[in-house]
Amino acid sequence: MAQVSDHGGGVRSIQVPIPDNPLGHTLVYVVDTDRGPVLIDTGWDDPTSWDTLADGLAACGTSPAGIHGVVITHHHPDHHGLSAKVRDVSGAWIAMHEADTALVRRARSTGPGRWASYMTGKLTAVGAPEEHIAPLRTPRLRSGVPGLSPALPDREIVPGELLDLPGRRLRAIWTPGHTPGHVCLHLEEEHPSQLPGHGRLFSGDHLLPEITPHIGLYEDPDDATVTDPLGDYLDSLERVGRLAPAEVLPAHQHTFTDAPARVRELLTHHESRLTSLLTLLAEPLTPWQLAVRMEWNRPWDQIPYGSRNIAVSEAEAHLRRLVKLGRAEAVTGTDPVAYVAV
Repeated sequence: MAQVSDHGGGVRSIQVPIPDNPLGHTLVYVVDTDRGPVLIDTGWDDPTSWDTLADGLAACGTSPAGIHGVVITHHHPDHHGLSAKVRDVSGAWIAMHEADTALVRRARSTGPGRWASYMTGKLTAVGAPEEHIAPLRTPRLRSGVPGLSPALPDREIVPGELLDLPGRRLRAIWTPGHTPGHVCLHLEEEHPSQLPGHGRLFSGDHLLPEITPHIGLYEDPDDATVTDPLGDYLDSLERVGRLAPAEVLPAHQHTFTDAPARVRELLTHHESRLTSLLTLLAEPLTPWQLAVRMEWNRPWDQIPYGSRNIAVSEAEAHLRRLVKLGRAEAVTGTDPVAYVAV
């Protein structure tokens, strides 16, 4: 049975399950417009998730076939996964920021073998041990990379502009960090319960009530640009804090108020984490060695294989931030490259 919540003012949410994931579910929002319901995100591409979404839409008085449009906060499969099926049955448009649309286009054109080869080289460069890299050379993993054919959006979300939702005022706020094209969506309408603040914010994964989103590198085998995703994220957080929405409607967990206070908590968390990494970098460490020594939600030897790749990407993002701030530097002549505090 789908869990549906009515947030007032023509906005509801459906808890769409994410299989085998501790997050549990994605909150898919159903926003009424003068041309029919529009979804904000769609959930993971899985039969149970699809059935739950359909049941939830029925409880909202509509169906997948009745959807007018789909607005995607970012390209990750727990948000964009079911978009193709929704469009197939409804003819709905799909909107996404151009930076994430580029990642979708690349995913559709990059074969699993090429991706595994890229990851093999990348993990070698960060100092991963051979026993971690070896599985990427096997045919089973080469053919088992998920999300290779996500739906290609047909509309662009333009930062700062109102989306084409008749009868609603929903403005796109570009919030890179979790992904390069992540957007929050500011509903510039009076809160239905008259809560103080400026409208409501659909925050995707950018601002969550109790957890911090993953901030890793933007993986692109064809792009050698040195990005600073953690810096992007921290800047984006401050922008969202200044909006001071009356209520935040995130893609996971639950709605909450006082966005500026939550932003301050996250800024403090990341500054504390950067400081703790400098202590670890009193001696030269590769990104892999740093990831092994960092604090996670469980001991390193209990972190699953795929999550270790995510963890080392997050370690790299923090290293890039420290280097950009002049607080750490690469050690000349090291291979794989090691970093040390300045």
